[in-house]
Amino acid sequence: MAEAACEVWFYHLERTGLDQALPELLEKTLQKGWKAIVRSPTAERIDHLDGWLWSYRDESFLPHAPADEPGAERQPILLTTGTDNLNAADALFLVDGAEPGELAGYQRCVILFDGGDEGQLRNARVQWTAIKARGLPASYWKQMDRGWEKQA
Repeated sequence: MAEAACEVWFYHLERTGLDQALPELLEKTLQKGWKAIVRSPTAERIDHLDGWLWSYRDESFLPHAPADEPGAERQPILLTTGTDNLNAADALFLVDGAEPGELAGYQRCVILFDGGDEGQLRNARVQWTAIKARGLPASYWKQMDRGWEKQA
């Protein structure tokens, strides 16, 4: 089954918020030569990330665009509320409880959730159970003093 190749990593945000963690993970993704999609269920989050990824650090930016702009298929990082893999991304980043949907074609799916938000914790537990039921390899990463550590 082709879908089994996709690794699903759960990132439990406790020490930093999404605005700090996501750019770092996207940088690592681009360094691997991969393209990425960031999916949120809300257009407001997409709008926020569109501005944030240009300015999160003075000395750099992450090349990206919202999926509804021309040239989506050429973007290294695509921001979307949709489920299509328009830029043939290798990595899918899910925020705000976005659903994974079909994972065939992705090397990795990263689910980021806020440890201080009970709703996001509940949703991540449901997603973990669903991913395991699909037979996909899943890992759980937690923010510790020294950085991210694999817990499961």
